[in-house]
Order: sequence, then C-alpha cells, then structure tokens
Amino acid sequence: MASKLKAKEPEIKPLGKSKSLFFGKTGVGKTKLALNFPKPYYYDSEGGARLGHYQQWLKDVGGKYLGPEDGTRSFSTLIEQIDALSTEQHEFKTLVIDSVTKMFQTAVQEESERLGTKDVFGASKKPATSLMRKLIARVDRLDMNVIFIAHEATEWGKDDTGQRVEIAKIPDAYDKLSHELDLTLRIERPSPVLRTATVYKTRLTGFPDGERFDLMRGKDDIGYAEFAKRYGKDFIEAAVVPIVLATEEQVAEINRLLGIIKTDEKELDKMKTKLDIDEWTEMRTEDAAKMVSWLKGKMTA
Repeated sequence: MASKLKAKEPEIKPLGKSKSLFFGKTGVGKTKLALNFPKPYYYDSEGGARLGHYQQWLKDVGGKYLGPEDGTRSFSTLIEQIDALSTEQHEFKTLVIDSVTKMFQTAVQEESERLGTKDVFGASKKPATSLMRKLIARVDRLDMNVIFIAHEATEWGKDDTGQRVEIAKIPDAYDKLSHELDLTLRIERPSPVLRTATVYKTRLTGFPDGERFDLMRGKDDIGYAEFAKRYGKDFIEAAVVPIVLATEEQVAEINRLLGIIKTDEKELDKMKTKLDIDEWTEMRTEDAAKMVSWLKGKMTA
C-alpha cells in the first residue's frame, strides 16, 4: 500500500532579505535607523518625513519618498506600490512603511465611522485585519528588505492582588504582525548620546531573544552597520530580483480551460488565497504553468 505521508526532506534555503518591525516612542530614532538601510523606498503614512532633514537623509542615500498627499494612508495604495516593486525593474532595496500604526488605526477609524452604532464586538477592526493579512502576504513575496515602523503601546495585566499593572511595552499595530515577521526590535534612547535596540521577538540566530545592542554611541551612528553584521550584509544588499508574472498566453489558456472543465468555485477560491492573488493575471509564471498542467490533467482524468 502506498504511503500517504507528504512530508519532504528539510531544505536549507538562503536567508534572503530582512523583514522586520521597529517600534518605540516618538523621537527615539526608528526612522533614522530605517533610512540608513540601502536604497530606501520610503512610504510615509504620517507625513513626518516631509521635514527638510528627513528629505536630505533620503536624498543622501539615494532614496525616494511617498507621502500622505500621494494617498499613503490607504492600504490599497501600499499594496499597489508593493505589486509594482515586486514586478518592475528598479534600483530600490528597502521598503520602509512608516508607520503601520497610522495605517491600521486609520482603517479602523474609517470602518467605525461607516458602521456607526453597529460597531460592536470589534467589528471595525475586521477590514483592517483582513488588509493587514493581505499586506503581509505581499511583503512575503517581495524581494526587498521591508521595515515596518510602529508606535509603542503598553500591555496591561493584573498583579497577585488583582491590581492593574503594566506588563510590557508592545508594538502599537496589528497584534499578529510580530508573529508573521522574522524580527521585531524595540528602539530606545536612554540618553542623548545612546540609542539601543532590544530584541522583542526573533527567529534569527544573529538576534538572540531579549538581547540589547547599541545603535548609536556618542556621535557615531552604528545602527545599520550593527544590524547588517548580525543579519548578513550580503543578504541585505543583494540585488533585487523582480517576480515574473504570468504571460497573456498563460492567462488566456487558464481561462479557456476553466471554460470547458467543470471546476469547483470553492477550490479555485482556495487556490487564489494560497497564491495571494485576486485575479489570474497576478500569478507568477511558474504557478501559471503548474495550473495549466493541473487543468489539463483534469481533462484526461
């Protein structure tokens, strides 16, 4: 009897680009650290980086800027930009999203206003949560370093006497974001001449859980150099490889086959969800080839 076990041999893959979350209080240097990463594409949902010194930093490192006047508080704009960064040839190596807090809160507020008195049991968070999941899936397939920047919030609990007490400082963002990423750092500035990062959540051996390391000593900004040494500079600064989307011929063949083969719509919806696409035109060319083969196999089955 043939085995039904589907597990495969472990496959050791290169680390790839960094996907991280930086959080902390206002003014501790989260943005400055992010802008020191190579060739940043800066997505500013708050508008704070319109100030002259931020624009100069971006100019100095060859970065480009997109701000609120360009629609950056909308998830649809961000996802559209990620799709372009994923598929077009360009010079950028790092996408900075500053801040994911503002984007999530804006989406929740807009839905709350739409629902009005019907906003009960966290209903206003559902669309924002769905958009965050879609965003994370897009980020996963983007061959760039991605840095989410978030504000800092307080997690509360109760002590042994039942009194409300502060448990920890946490990212003020979608609560599953840290889980989805390989690394989350809390950025702090204990003094005017010291900036530090504490590893809040990690899957990376170069960033042990709970470890604190310096980002700035005196006038020396060592943040990116220290991050790159721990992560691997060659991975962070590697050339970006765009996704090759399905050709018009592949999409036409898929639609032709779907028109003559009886296929469960739920099965097709699951396939789109797995591939993180809304339309067949968004498929990678290799996935389109597999789907054509699968559909043709159903014809002969």
